[in-house]
Amino acid sequence: MTNFGYTLMTEQSGPRELVRYAAEAERRGFDFEVSSDHYSPWLTSQGHASYAWTVLGAVSQVTERVELMTYVTSPIRRYHPAVVAQKAATLQILSEGRFTLGLGSGENLNEHVVGEGWPAVDQRQAMFVEAVEIISALHDGDLVTYDGEYFRVDSARIWDLPETRVPLALAVSGEKSVSRFAPLGHHLVAVEPDADLVQGWSSARQQAGITEPSRTIGQVPICWGPDEEAAVAKAHDQFRWFAGGWAVNADLPTPAGFAGATQFVRPEDVAEQIACGPDLDAIVEKIRPYWEAGFTDVALVQVGDEGQQEFLEQAAEPLLEKLRAAAG
Repeated sequence: MTNFGYTLMTEQSGPRELVRYAAEAERRGFDFEVSSDHYSPWLTSQGHASYAWTVLGAVSQVTERVELMTYVTSPIRRYHPAVVAQKAATLQILSEGRFTLGLGSGENLNEHVVGEGWPAVDQRQAMFVEAVEIISALHDGDLVTYDGEYFRVDSARIWDLPETRVPLALAVSGEKSVSRFAPLGHHLVAVEPDADLVQGWSSARQQAGITEPSRTIGQVPICWGPDEEAAVAKAHDQFRWFAGGWAVNADLPTPAGFAGATQFVRPEDVAEQIACGPDLDAIVEKIRPYWEAGFTDVALVQVGDEGQQEFLEQAAEPLLEKLRAAAG
């Protein structure tokens, strides 16, 4: 069975709106909710970038059933991993065991703001390994001192630990990251429906002697709306950055950089990647590759703040019904 989630896009909606959408998404039947964790939007037309952890704290109090997750938090520059461990533990308590900590090695767009530079990918992954080790050690509940190549922790302890340990979902992008990260976390996060990543993750965990089940969590942008042409225009205005792919997007530093990199992306190019308009069956077909690749969880991104409430009220329930029927 595939779980279907709703994305709280901090880049396209204000914090009060996000909390309202979260409550409505639960009422409409989504299984889980994920939040982006950005300091900046990809494009200025999106216009927002509220603090994900404050939003999720509020969301934990207006929802009761849905699982919550960051998609994803980077613990290597903007946040020290010891601080990430503390706030994840607190959110797990507030949500009464519904939180999963999604972690990744980050994007220049958000991490350069602290003025520490942006490392090359190999260094980012080495930093990420240390960060995950620190977070895991602190969630054990012991006093932690850690002296790594990139991070130090001096006599730290998480004093408010949840009864249910915070699961770690780690973002991967290829064979190398799969082999390095699979033994460190509980679940897989990936941005493309790549069956090889899913199989590689499972194999790496088996080789490490890990037998507990692992979830595979993906995310898909859609732009539902009653007028297809208007939906395509909205997706092009706010989500054309998506066309660059992870290899490009991870290194661009500012919204101006994303605007320049995507200046030749046409509306029809966006429409090829993102299902736009009122046809729910077309949206289902765009999402299908994820469960066919073995993903257990897929979070939907409804593009744009304008029309978000309309999507939740008019399209969410029939779309979820079609998705669940198609995914079996």
